[in-house]
Amino acid sequence: MSGSKKISRRDLFRVTGAAGAGLALGAGGHAALRGAAEARDAGDGPTALPGLQTVAFRGDHQAGIATAQQEHLHFAALDLVTQDPSEVREVLRAWTEAAARMTAGRPAGEENKSEFMPPEDTGEAFGLSPARLTLTFGFGPTLFEKDGEDRFGLAGAMPGALAPLPPLTGDVLDEGRSGGDLCVQACADDPQVAFHAVRNLVRISRGAAVVRWSQLGFGRTASTSKTQATPRNLMGVKDGTSNIKAEDEDLMDRHVWVPEGEGPAWMAGGTYLVARRIRMLIEVWDRVSLGEQEASIGRHKYSGAPIGKRDEFDPMDLEAKDENGEPLIAEDAHVRLARQSDEEKILRRGYSFTDGFDAERGQLDAGLFFICFQRDPRKQFVPLQQRLAANDRLNEYIRHTASALFACPPGAAEGGYVGEGLFGRA
Repeated sequence: MSGSKKISRRDLFRVTGAAGAGLALGAGGHAALRGAAEARDAGDGPTALPGLQTVAFRGDHQAGIATAQQEHLHFAALDLVTQDPSEVREVLRAWTEAAARMTAGRPAGEENKSEFMPPEDTGEAFGLSPARLTLTFGFGPTLFEKDGEDRFGLAGAMPGALAPLPPLTGDVLDEGRSGGDLCVQACADDPQVAFHAVRNLVRISRGAAVVRWSQLGFGRTASTSKTQATPRNLMGVKDGTSNIKAEDEDLMDRHVWVPEGEGPAWMAGGTYLVARRIRMLIEVWDRVSLGEQEASIGRHKYSGAPIGKRDEFDPMDLEAKDENGEPLIAEDAHVRLARQSDEEKILRRGYSFTDGFDAERGQLDAGLFFICFQRDPRKQFVPLQQRLAANDRLNEYIRHTASALFACPPGAAEGGYVGEGLFGRA
């Protein structure tokens, strides 16, 4: 093509640039937006925009944390292949611009007028509702230091709370599906919308980052808003009854959001994400009696009530005894050991998953992709999981197969980008 010029990697990152005011979605896209049901409130983070099924990307906190939990997940962890911190900055800037567009129901980039260039959006979400899409970005410990190397001159800015999780009893972790320098959590009420978002962000970062692992999730396993009923996981039991709710602003401030003065300044208003891929041995679970299932959990299967109670939200009586003087809720029951002290409270936001069939074991590869957010994993997730790993009767039916930890910085202001406090404006 005559008159063409070489496009730099920096130019490619910028190709997702600011949205054009006149960018068209096409008749199908606008019809879908007009017909969308009014979005639910997004909780303590960015607010839902009425009538469009959208959740604003920009705000004091990143969306996808306090947002009323959506039904589908696409989670991806990436490794950086560049050694240039300015390229990482450009990835984050381009991700922020593309995320703001996609969560508003627009394509990831501007409409491409040239037949000789790839489209700036892959196109599979054209005509679909935004489906309350949220995108949440995080930084792993290896972004700051890897194999003793200060890769980007950021080692001094690493928060103490981002210290790698300690080994936990019973872990059988696949290192290829654990960790990562960066993460993207895409949540939506339409799985294709979530997939589209991650696909386009990965495309934008090409040349600077590669996908290390990813996980699709369906069916939320927690409620993060008082407007939501408690869901059931693949064991058929209600999951996350006592979860923090976004409307409880005091609890969110105490247990989820990092306050100013705690750790580096760039994390004020952020939070820490722990992800654990927990495979359920559901064929084994399906063969045990109802009594054993309920004893393992510590709740009645159908009502979700604590053993000996009638309603899911009845207070749990850990001192109650049966006619033989034995605890009604067994000493090794999951709910007893998972009961959080005031210092350990976390915001759960997990999903069910299935990754096909494990021919070697003759079992479904399915379970819980556990995600939680907290102010400091060392004081919240770690002691909680150590207690569960050591004594939980449920361990007979589950295996922790992957693990990751990420620092999620605060949200981006207008004109800024996620991670700006760490990488600067240059």
